[in-house]
Amino acid sequence: MAPYCVLAARLRHALNSGIRRYHVAPVLCQRAKVAMSHFEPNEHINYEKLEKNINIVRKRLNRPLTLSEKIVYGHLDDPAKQEIERGKTYLRLRPDRVAMQDATAQMAMLQFISSGLPKVAVPSTIHCDHLIEAQSGGEKDLRRAKDINQEVYNFLATAGAKYGVGFWKPGSGIIHQIILENYSYPGVMLIGTDSHTPNGGGLGGICIGVGGADAVDVMAGIPWELKCPKVIGVKLTGKLSGWSSPKDVILKVAGILTVKGGTGAIIEYHGPGVDSISCTGMATICNMGAEIGATTSVFPYNARMKKYLGKTGRADIAALADEFQQHLVPDSGCQYDQVIEINLSELKPHINGPFTPDLAHPVSDIGAVAEKEGWPVDIRVGLIGSCTNSSYEDMGRSAAVAKQALAHGLKCKSKFTITPGSEQIRATIERDGYAQILRDVGGLVLANACGPCIGQWDRKDIKKGEKNTIVTSYNRNFTGRNDANPETHAFVTSPEIVTALSIAGTLKFNPETDYLTGADGKKFKLEAPDADELPKLEFDPGQDTYQYPPKDGSGQHVDVSPTSQRLQLLEPFDKWDGKDLEDMLILIKVKGKCTTDHISAAGPWLKFRGHLDNISNNLLIGAINIENGKANSVRNALTQEFGPVPDTARYYKKMGVKWAVIGDENYGEGSSREHAALEPRHLGGRVIITKSFARIHETNLKKQGLLPLTFADPADYNKIHPVDKLSIVGLADFAPGKPLKCIIKHPNGSQETIMLNHTFNESQIEWFQAGSALNRMKELQQKSS
Repeated sequence: MAPYCVLAARLRHALNSGIRRYHVAPVLCQRAKVAMSHFEPNEHINYEKLEKNINIVRKRLNRPLTLSEKIVYGHLDDPAKQEIERGKTYLRLRPDRVAMQDATAQMAMLQFISSGLPKVAVPSTIHCDHLIEAQSGGEKDLRRAKDINQEVYNFLATAGAKYGVGFWKPGSGIIHQIILENYSYPGVMLIGTDSHTPNGGGLGGICIGVGGADAVDVMAGIPWELKCPKVIGVKLTGKLSGWSSPKDVILKVAGILTVKGGTGAIIEYHGPGVDSISCTGMATICNMGAEIGATTSVFPYNARMKKYLGKTGRADIAALADEFQQHLVPDSGCQYDQVIEINLSELKPHINGPFTPDLAHPVSDIGAVAEKEGWPVDIRVGLIGSCTNSSYEDMGRSAAVAKQALAHGLKCKSKFTITPGSEQIRATIERDGYAQILRDVGGLVLANACGPCIGQWDRKDIKKGEKNTIVTSYNRNFTGRNDANPETHAFVTSPEIVTALSIAGTLKFNPETDYLTGADGKKFKLEAPDADELPKLEFDPGQDTYQYPPKDGSGQHVDVSPTSQRLQLLEPFDKWDGKDLEDMLILIKVKGKCTTDHISAAGPWLKFRGHLDNISNNLLIGAINIENGKANSVRNALTQEFGPVPDTARYYKKMGVKWAVIGDENYGEGSSREHAALEPRHLGGRVIITKSFARIHETNLKKQGLLPLTFADPADYNKIHPVDKLSIVGLADFAPGKPLKCIIKHPNGSQETIMLNHTFNESQIEWFQAGSALNRMKELQQKSS
């Protein structure tokens, strides 16, 4: 294990001090067998293979490589022959592991069961974090969730046991925090069925959010396809200080790049400023990179990561990473497709929103901007935690602010909630007193789960439709996301700023300059918070919440009742009939932003994530119909009556009529929610035509046998009207890079033809022809057997 690499380091030092120098580390470290995690002692980190692949590709490309390229190309299935061109070619990759959260794991495991395979091919885990509703507090909410979701938890636990997947029980914590604590490491390639999987980039890994069908590919041992990403470099100089935090870095970047500026690219942070950010702070920055559409984000391996690995019981991984460090940092002279430079010494605290995570404001300006725009300045609730900001350091900095207020006899004017990121974080902040300080200032400690961040919030302090403001340390603030109220103005900022604003109760408070009035009537100013990035003592692991998969799960039974309202075994989608798609009706022409929350709402709908037919009743209910400016109200072209979107889709399916959706820019922005692709396919949809797509959603649509197409001329969006009929012609000659034609038939009998682009490669075209990627997998299995 680690001693071999330690010995290698000592030998290198000794030899380098002499006349001759020998490269001994690779020889000795080939003997080192360092486990990928404590939970998989027989699955080892393979830096030798990473090194070999990198050397092959570097020789082929004959240029310095970015860190992103090293890790991505280091996981190529065939590095010697793979065509590599940033932003154009599709790469076939071999990720190291898979992680699934409970809401998406249901459909992923149902698809894996449908594949007929006996066991997963790579280490995989399920994490129960999405189905716990915030209501009364941690313990009560957890007990309630276990009771309500017993059927789903049992399914996931037994499916995990049968197919070799580790199972983190409800209460364990949020998937991304657990991955950071246990599974991510420098140079890993991990894919996860949640859009904030890039959180693991804070520990130097390439961690990518995908849909469940992509996860099934990897779990099945099939090379996973990804369009070769571009690389956007963010050079950090200076040093964070005062009220500025790692969250402000990504809030600033989001303001620069917008919600689609990172699409098709990996964001790679580098420069001298990196070393001033803690490992968990780097994870915060990578986590929220999902809000700019980036494939993922990553930081180079450094001493802050080494420190975190040691504190989380993985010093052996750090020792091995030290030996291979040259492959875990960018090459000198590497080229980025775009470079952004941020001086951390000049960075001010930011707050982004409302309704979109890229609307950036300095905290010093937000009060005046809110008054000008008519946004409520009184803060009803402040919420800290989530997968983005729930580390020990985050909780410590918030407690440091709260402690100052308590010393002057103040409590929060706003309601205040705290979400620990994991059972380990919860137990440690309880031991070290942070949790009690946050309670004393007026906070309610919630369960170790996603909770209000994803809409799992039984909010009672307002009525739906009531205009109000909340501030959070979360990552997303789409309309209605947190509480299903479209009039909630949600703002995203750092945990310490949330705490300060909750104490003041207003957006007009700037903690850098403004004063509060203590209980004694005297004015005082909050000092910038200071807290340890890691506990002085070891982390308290808390309760044991992990279920190991048995060595042989073949005898394990997995329960799915045919009468269940929560779970439903999947039926294969119909195969393409070989003909053009003619005279399709338009289910809805969407006006403006259409995220996966609009297409497949979360909140109360989470309980149906394992039942495709039931959850399809939320299809596009949040999207705005351009015909009438309303949500969930579309014209039925066969009856001419207006009704809910899902009902209209079901009627078309019953009548055997295919239909299409017309969308605007960045369609499918947001979560990795593959239900947003499964539902239209299940209800008879065949084509989604937009100005542009978000990366994960476009792939999810392809996986389920739909046609995601874009206007060759974005202005052609205006040529299609909800009452038109559409035909997609040229499918018999469907080929990579070859546009398709769309014939628009207007009700007056006139026609016009527009061109549509697509990003399908050859294997993705086979998915469409087979009816879905899963159907294609089965076809290949049958041929091989």
